[in-house]
Amino acid sequence: MFLIPGLYNIPVLHVRPYQPEDFPRLLEIDQVCFVEGIAYAKEEMSYFLGMPTAISLVGLQDKAIMGFIIADRFRPRRASRSIGKIITIDVVPAVQHSGLGTLLMSSAESDLKQAGCDYVSLEVAVDNEAALRFYKKHGYSVLKVLPRYYLDSIDGLLMGKKL
Repeated sequence: MFLIPGLYNIPVLHVRPYQPEDFPRLLEIDQVCFVEGIAYAKEEMSYFLGMPTAISLVGLQDKAIMGFIIADRFRPRRASRSIGKIITIDVVPAVQHSGLGTLLMSSAESDLKQAGCDYVSLEVAVDNEAALRFYKKHGYSVLKVLPRYYLDSIDGLLMGKKL
């Protein structure tokens, strides 16, 4: 991945807002990243991307979509500030560890903070070790166990951090 001599061979990573024509590629990436039953159905993905408060970003490597993140924000009753939630972050396995996930996460967190969020949360399966390492590296802590959260059999973890 790292081709230092000449510097011109280093992949260019970039994040931009989601556009409707990206939808088929995002659906394809989600199907590659997650098993059936955990990966989003077409209707679910469309719903999350269409939410008026959604922050949807795509990650590009050399102009090709190689990942994406969908986040949302909401204001609990009687709260003065909003709370952010990472709905999903997907990076094609071949480019994981390239920095694209970090770029997507930091971009979404920055957008959530600008939108008035002080805090962000997410859910992850207890057996998704790579994701757990990634989230912990980015400052997320486990808040509680979510029994049988995935596929009615795999526990999830609610994780969060202050922005």
